Amino acid sequence: MLSSADRQEQFAAAILDAGRPIPIGLWTPPGADRQERFAVYRNNVAVGLIEALRSSYPVVDRLVGGAFFTAMARMHALAHPPRSPVLLDYGGDFPAFVAAFEPASALPYLADVARLEWAWLEAYHAADAVALTIEDIRGIPAEAALHLRLTLHPSVRALAFTHPALTIWRGHQGQNDPAELSIDDDAEHVLVARPEADVATMILSAGELRFLDAITLGGTLTDATEAAVAAQSGIDIGDLLARLFGIGAFAGFSIAAPPIPGESR
Repeated sequence: MLSSADRQEQFAAAILDAGRPIPIGLWTPPGADRQERFAVYRNNVAVGLIEALRSSYPVVDRLVGGAFFTAMARMHALAHPPRSPVLLDYGGDFPAFVAAFEPASALPYLADVARLEWAWLEAYHAADAVALTIEDIRGIPAEAALHLRLTLHPSVRALAFTHPALTIWRGHQGQNDPAELSIDDDAEHVLVARPEADVATMILSAGELRFLDAITLGGTLTDATEAAVAAQSGIDIGDLLARLFGIGAFAGFSIAAPPIPGESR
């Protein structure tokens, strides 16, 4: 006799795979067709997952059209069922699926837009934290500031795209049809943050992205500046910091011990 856990696993597998037999032991009213009734369950689950993806990726939906999105999302749902009972967590692997989905290859930027939409959702649902302001660190002595370690806000996501994902995403907001966009292969780097109620986005240069990467890895302000300058000579770190503080990208700071002369950081 199957255990309760085995029965649930069997039921879930049959729901997602029409090639599997209907689980044994299911009750149906007299005269009802078990195959037809179970098919309704299968369809309802698939529709629920498709609509969850459509809600998470509205711009991808607009870019490919409703019928195409439905077909693509259905294939994803069958191949990648939810791993969590929280539907809000479902769909994080959809951008990778889109990137490998051959029928979408004519839209090479589609996966980047999907990555941006998921980052937007992650930022929106990230933990709350009070954003650090420039006033909070203004009194730090210049020597100590060299060893300043900034902590990113929990909502911050910094992404490197090979296509202009943010430009495309911004052009497809609202209910009206977007103006015709000139979509080329220019890469875009993007910061996503939600320090308060609304999610904000900001274009980053290659050097600015390297700056944030260094901060993410626990580097000091000096480390991050050196990484940024190595990627982009002439970068204005003061302007970058003003913009990052303005968007609420940081949530805390600490002062690292200065390195011992002759030792690498």
